Amino acid sequence: MNLTQDNLNTINPKLKVEMLVPLFEKYEINTLNRVCGFLAQCAHESGNFRCREENLNYSAQGLAKVFPKYFKDKDTNEYARKPEKIANLVYANRMGNGDEASGDGYRYRGRGYIQLTGKENYTRFAKSIDRELSEAVEYCTSDEGALESALYFWKRENLNKFCDNDDIKAMTKRINGGFNGLEERQKKYEMYKGIFA
Repeated sequence: MNLTQDNLNTINPKLKVEMLVPLFEKYEINTLNRVCGFLAQCAHESGNFRCREENLNYSAQGLAKVFPKYFKDKDTNEYARKPEKIANLVYANRMGNGDEASGDGYRYRGRGYIQLTGKENYTRFAKSIDRELSEAVEYCTSDEGALESALYFWKRENLNKFCDNDDIKAMTKRINGGFNGLEERQKKYEMYKGIFA
């Protein structure tokens, strides 16, 4: 495998080999399939490594489409373009978060290249990297933290097994809950194999 800065630059110059190598070793991303699978999924989930924080700036129509079960009895216009209010509603009382008034939904909204979401998930991640919860949340917005939180999720969900079997479809379902962007993920996976082989 040819994991060099020049090769990473073809994907995104923000990816630094000196940051990736130790983290890849720590999380057992140590084969061509694993490197390419991980990077392809992260690239899709994060807009090619540009987004490290969930964008919840939805229009009224977007809310009804993306979160229909939360807006059956609510006026979407009251929530439109109000990310904090949206997060506090849609993430309330789940994933270890408190109720809507607690502010946990927004506090523990998705961050990292594979959006770590919910107080429970952040608490586990913080423990795994030996940091306080608030530090772990902030860390996820840095280049290194966005990468490591995605690697933590990857290992926790045992996604290497899908890479080892060349199964992008199952990998995507585990990350996305469905097959959103499957074709793009597959293309990136194959393209990255050509880059790093």
